[in-house]
Amino acid sequence: MTTWFITGISRGLGKALAQAGLARGDTVIGTVRGTDLPIEDGPGRLHILSADLSDGEAAEAVTRQAFEIAEQIDVIVNNAGYGLLGALEMAANEDVARLFAVDVFGPFRIIKAALPHLRAQGRGHIVNVTSIAGRAPGVGTAMYSAAKAALEGMSAALALEVAPFGIKVTAVAPGAFRTDFLSGHSIRKSDAAGEAYAQTVGKSSAAFDAAHGRQVGDPVLAAQAILALVDSDKPPLHLLLGSDALRRARSKIDHVAEEIDAWETITRSTDFVDA
Repeated sequence: MTTWFITGISRGLGKALAQAGLARGDTVIGTVRGTDLPIEDGPGRLHILSADLSDGEAAEAVTRQAFEIAEQIDVIVNNAGYGLLGALEMAANEDVARLFAVDVFGPFRIIKAALPHLRAQGRGHIVNVTSIAGRAPGVGTAMYSAAKAALEGMSAALALEVAPFGIKVTAVAPGAFRTDFLSGHSIRKSDAAGEAYAQTVGKSSAAFDAAHGRQVGDPVLAAQAILALVDSDKPPLHLLLGSDALRRARSKIDHVAEEIDAWETITRSTDFVDA
């Protein structure tokens, strides 16, 4: 049986993952916000902790609570987060600061607090839920993409640091899943961009609104994919979830390769001659 510490289990992928773990008899320690309703218990054992993960000290405190409950934790899933959509020019400074507090600094503080315990165990798996937006950004997602790209980069570098301790790291990048991510629970929108961005951000905002409730991804199946991931002897550092994420990632890779090739001469021209 696996012991999990999952942030944000009251809805979406976090809820589906917690329920999947409980269904197979695992122990789940999950966080909710104060006003959130807890999920139902299952064959496994459920512990619910309340925390506002925009508060870094609260993120560290709830991590210590989790290890007090379980003593040893097999998998930490940084799932809690939300999106900020709209034109970068219209994004309020305080909204961007809170976005990074929850989506980047929350996971950072949780991982930092957990690492002494995981090193002492000599094992563990950190799963950071990012987004395809962090690898292949789309229109109207500049600051959300920036936050998720930061979490992607942190995951990749962290994996190199902690591998000698028997600790694994995976960045899971979902595409669009049929959760309430595009509802008011999980998304914030900057002020309307008006005519200046009507053909770019305006169109993408309308597309996001139309996509709510019609996303191709099934969160229940995504939870099963994450179970398979943590059960694997050789889990990936990066995992895409959803056919839409796969398409966007491959298109981005092709574009990057083409651009590198086109500018290779300039790239090489900046070395010292005797290098």
